[in-house]
Amino acid sequence: MKIIDGKETAKQIKKEIAAEVADLIDNKGKDPHLAAILVGEDPASQTYVRNKEKSCREVGILSSIYRYPSDISENELLEAIEYINNDDEIDGLIVQLPLPDHISEKKIIESINPAKDVDGFHPMNVGKMMLGLPTYLPATPYGIIQLLERYDIETEGKKCVVLGRSHIVGSPVSVLLSRKANPGNCTVTLCHSKTKNLKKIAKSADILIVAMGQPKFVTHEMVKKGAVVIDVGIHRVPSDETKSGFRLVGDVDFEKVAAVTSYITPVPGGVGPMTIVSLLQNTLKAAKKEVYS
Repeated sequence: MKIIDGKETAKQIKKEIAAEVADLIDNKGKDPHLAAILVGEDPASQTYVRNKEKSCREVGILSSIYRYPSDISENELLEAIEYINNDDEIDGLIVQLPLPDHISEKKIIESINPAKDVDGFHPMNVGKMMLGLPTYLPATPYGIIQLLERYDIETEGKKCVVLGRSHIVGSPVSVLLSRKANPGNCTVTLCHSKTKNLKKIAKSADILIVAMGQPKFVTHEMVKKGAVVIDVGIHRVPSDETKSGFRLVGDVDFEKVAAVTSYITPVPGGVGPMTIVSLLQNTLKAAKKEVYS
């Protein structure tokens, strides 16, 4: 069993991004600039945005945070997005999810200029991904693909099972791994909470990607010996063994599942760091106008 170290991989990619950013600044006089909109006081969202700010500084990308109270109206938020859409100094824009219930996530995502949609959630960018055209890939699936690539994990002809069908992780990663590319060329089965014989299907996987949103959902009985397991979940659970009184676990029962795998991602330190670094890569693409000229 080998640990897929997302933290170390992200660190290496950050060095590559920093070199590209420095070259862009030296030759074009252009500082890549990422803006984030944060609505409300959700602790997880605030942590993610802080980590994004820190990562931007590490690679030389400018970062701006637009903070709004949770009672901001939908129209006010749309006006803020329009302002950033029209700001030529800003290359990428993310709106941190989830949003308050009175605001339509669909309407907000569709209002973002596709050329600045470095989260890869706008329908235009999702469509480009489906067609295999150059676009901004959703950050977490993009990070998963890069982990498979950088660890030289063979995907061609392999059976991949994805647990979870969200538009943020499950659905897009199933598309990416089934397309004619490397990594790719997998035979993909996309499962969800209504799938029958889910445990049996999971155990048939050469590559098992788990994004169910349930702590320790996958047990060792669900994993084929020698499988590659990518755990996307992250949950805070009570623990008597830590000063904080909690610890982080994934959607996979790591301690028991790891013993039967060939490769596995830990939680934390697996997919998480790759999500932020993928967002930085998309921002660099936006600054270099690689997707939209």
